[in-house]
Amino acid sequence: MKSLSFYKKLLLLFIFSGVAISTLAQDTWTKSTAAEWVAKNEWKNGLKLNLDTSTNKKVFAEQYHRNQAVWNKAFAFLRDSDLTKLKPGKYPIDGTNVYATITEAPSKEFEASAWESHRKYIDLQYVIKGQETIGVAPVSKATVTKPYNEAGDSANYNVQGQYYVAMPGTFFLFFPSDAHRPNIKVAGYDVVKKIVIKIRMVDLGAE
Repeated sequence: MKSLSFYKKLLLLFIFSGVAISTLAQDTWTKSTAAEWVAKNEWKNGLKLNLDTSTNKKVFAEQYHRNQAVWNKAFAFLRDSDLTKLKPGKYPIDGTNVYATITEAPSKEFEASAWESHRKYIDLQYVIKGQETIGVAPVSKATVTKPYNEAGDSANYNVQGQYYVAMPGTFFLFFPSDAHRPNIKVAGYDVVKKIVIKIRMVDLGAE
């Protein structure tokens, strides 16, 4: 008969293996597991705003879990700041890892707006006052009209996309794979107050 200590060791091995598998699974996100994680709202840490349905939840889950401290600082800034009282300007949050810019300016006619994307930073865009229309489309389906400029961290495109009305209560996330066309005028809202938080992108392929 095997000793009791043998079975204890075996039990500990199973427990350790389960923890290791669970940890590995957190780095292997699918659309389904990412959607479940987003729906739990634990990442909000008390933030009352909603995440727009256009968000690529799989990429969000991957980026958040590889750079959680930076994301938490971004969400804390949204949660703890009285955005309606903050003046237009740039607000440091964590050096070059995450920072915010607040604008209060007229939105644009459709023809004056442009499709764009970024590589170094993820855009968190939130309308504080007013409303604007924002277009979203995959970069993979877009035609480049202005090549990527590293200094400005932007490229421009032509593409057919889906349009959403951005208003207080819901924020948008745009990753490098997302072409977006913000600042489009909504009738009745001439001036829009808005915050854009830049969150440094983690190169998952380099991990």
